[in-house]
Amino acid sequence: MATVIRLKRGGRTHAPYYRIVVMDQHKKMTGRSIEEIGLYHPCARPEPVTTVKEERALEWLSKGAQPSDTVRKIFSKAGIMTKHATGAKAEEAVSEEPAEATAE
Repeated sequence: MATVIRLKRGGRTHAPYYRIVVMDQHKKMTGRSIEEIGLYHPCARPEPVTTVKEERALEWLSKGAQPSDTVRKIFSKAGIMTKHATGAKAEEAVSEEPAEATAE
């Protein structure tokens, strides 16, 4: 199943808030989500509020879930995308080492 991390809108007119959810790629925006991993409230005062379950987000990214453009920006500001990129490089390095050791 192809999964995507996207925003799901809630709230009322001119006062939105968004849930950061993991969904099947082929479902509607307002459809059933697999898991809710965060919240983005752009209209909060004095400044916007963003909360993300970092461990769950990294786990879904490692499973291959593709973030939408807006979620990618939110994750970048939170530092999740850099952790995901360094984690992927570390996993590649670990997977290469045993192959070299068995070749000798």
